[in-house]
Amino acid sequence: MAVSPVETDETNTGGIAADRLRSLVDRIERLEEERKALGSDIKDIYAEAKSAGFDVKVLRQLIRIRKQEPADVEEQETMLDVYRRALGM
Repeated sequence: MAVSPVETDETNTGGIAADRLRSLVDRIERLEEERKALGSDIKDIYAEAKSAGFDVKVLRQLIRIRKQEPADVEEQETMLDVYRRALGM
């Protein structure tokens, strides 16, 4: 006669490893809190930049551009220049 294992928090519950699931959820929640704190810090830095006279909209655009590959930035700038000339700007 086969003996069925006793289910605990560390074993499968309904086909789910409860301890592994709990660990993953805890890690995600901790990272979400860190992201929230970082978002607040970034907001404070933009406020500091604005109070120092910098244009926040331009700073955001600059940050976005710096994340891109140089070749992609060059291609976008070239296309922007072509479109401006086509519109007489």
